Amino acid sequence: MRCPKCGFRDDKVIDSRQSRDGSSIRRRRVCLQCAFRFTTYEEIERSDIRVIKRDRTHEIFDRRKLANSLAKACEKRPVSLVTLEQAVDDIIHELETNGREINSAEIGTKVLSKLRDIDEVAYLRYASVHRRFEEIEDFMEEVRALGRRVKTNAAQRELFPPAEQPANHGRV
Repeated sequence: MRCPKCGFRDDKVIDSRQSRDGSSIRRRRVCLQCAFRFTTYEEIERSDIRVIKRDRTHEIFDRRKLANSLAKACEKRPVSLVTLEQAVDDIIHELETNGREINSAEIGTKVLSKLRDIDEVAYLRYASVHRRFEEIEDFMEEVRALGRRVKTNAAQRELFPPAEQPANHGRV
């Protein structure tokens, strides 16, 4: 391991611990030349998963892209980083059990499944991109599919009012 401060190649491990989720080992090291302390993580090298994109091209699966898309959907929502990291780990574990090549649409479906349990607003944000919503009715259908009504606030006018009934004006 090369020291990040001086570049010396010799160091000593002073502490090893398993990460919280048990998927990696955290090692504290000290450089034998400059005594700089640093941390490294050791994890299992996974077999490459290849993603088949919508245009039929292939690319190597990138964990960061998955994490970034989840983070973008959950932006300004009360979702912790630990929850997002756990969701990423769960999705990757599911992908690894499904084989070495996987459609991007299937990845998107797994992300939607996770987001539905984490945060419904984040779910809708991701669904709008994944399912390519083009009209407001697409959003409304998805909200209805969530099985929840849009919550109204007395101080806020209703965005999607129910269909109006024709006025009777005292006529029978």
